[in-house]
Amino acid sequence: MKQEIGIIGVIGAGKMGEALIAGLIGSGFDAGKIMAYDPDADRVDKMRNEYGIKVQKSNPDLVKSSDVVILAVKPQQMDRVLDEISSSVRVKNPVLISIAAGVKTETIKAHLGDNLRLARVMPNTPALIREGVSAYFACSGMSIDDKAKVEMVLAALGRVFEVEKEDLLDAVTGLSGSGPAYVFMMIEALADAGVKMGLTRKLAQDLAVQTFIGSARMVQLSGKHPAELKDMVASPGGTTIAGLSVLEQGGMRGLLIKAVESATIRSRELGGGSIKKDKKVERRIRRKR
Repeated sequence: MKQEIGIIGVIGAGKMGEALIAGLIGSGFDAGKIMAYDPDADRVDKMRNEYGIKVQKSNPDLVKSSDVVILAVKPQQMDRVLDEISSSVRVKNPVLISIAAGVKTETIKAHLGDNLRLARVMPNTPALIREGVSAYFACSGMSIDDKAKVEMVLAALGRVFEVEKEDLLDAVTGLSGSGPAYVFMMIEALADAGVKMGLTRKLAQDLAVQTFIGSARMVQLSGKHPAELKDMVASPGGTTIAGLSVLEQGGMRGLLIKAVESATIRSRELGGGSIKKDKKVERRIRRKR
């Protein structure tokens, strides 16, 4: 089934582009049907040698040769890349997957045209070890088969979810996009607390990390609400309820909610000006509105 996707082209050989390529190959995709392009020739040569993929000479050549094209470039590079591939996209009409943070589909359409098979994706950094979560928005031009291809590609990075409205990707950014940083901070704080109470640094960190892994898996596999699982640990008058009382007094729950809200709002702000639009593009967007 994986081979039904056809040729996969990756524009951009940065960390996320490499994670996609490594994940696809690790999931059983044929390396000979994956190609990449990046202006950094040393970078793509390294990936060709390490993964056995093909390397194209330019972005337009890659698009002409691909059935699925992944835009894994930085937001500030999108203007140039979209202009480069515009003619090739109109001829080939591949499935397009954009993982450029904050670059809206209307901006991509303003460069490439309206009739695109386009999905915009918000992954997160655990995708680098194939334990990520990605949410995507599919434009109206995508068929059920197109969306299946998108999900098969993204599954190489971890779990995949679809959102029905593009603006929900800002909330995804605030939760799962920024969320790893919140978790890393909590792991660090728990480990520091363990050291304060006399544990070695290594043991404290190992305990904190495994506590997060095991607790998350319990939520995932048990089907129980997190509050129910919390109550199972907090026996009357015991150690856990004493600790939870301190966290409630400090407002941890409210702070996490505010953190996600703040990151969501910031994502919306950045999305309004994530890449510089020329006057022609801006006029086209205004006419569509």
